[in-house]
Amino acid sequence: MKIYFGFTVAGDRSAIDTARRVVELLEEHGHEVLTRHLVDANAWEADRLISPQDVYRRDMAWLEQCELFIAEVSGSSFGLGFETGYLLGATDKKVILLYRREFEQKVSLLITGNTHANCTLVPYGTLGEVEEFLTTSTVVRVPTSVPGGAETTHSI
Repeated sequence: MKIYFGFTVAGDRSAIDTARRVVELLEEHGHEVLTRHLVDANAWEADRLISPQDVYRRDMAWLEQCELFIAEVSGSSFGLGFETGYLLGATDKKVILLYRREFEQKVSLLITGNTHANCTLVPYGTLGEVEEFLTTSTVVRVPTSVPGGAETTHSI
């Protein structure tokens, strides 16, 4: 599955270890993470090598391509808010928003109060809770082959 993983580039990146583990876990289970560069140490610098218009076009193309949007939203980010709002308002794609419980008072109420049917909120206290959610979620699925060449899905 093609997944757009959202993580702040210019905001608070203190959840970088969690973000890196999410990307690693998704890739271990066969998913293509379109935005894996966001967890690199030089993400801010890399995005500034191209024009803002090119970043917009690239990211909008990835949002169109993705089958699922997962974001770690503990750090303040206008971009993540834009991406989330766009997907929930203009598409029927599923959105999963992860945030650290200790930061809940700093996360926008438009996130923590979100009741959209296609949005799953995942407050967490530990990396283990994030890993457990991703490995047991019915939203995140991995295609597998079954005898006879047919495909099915199962939760990761």
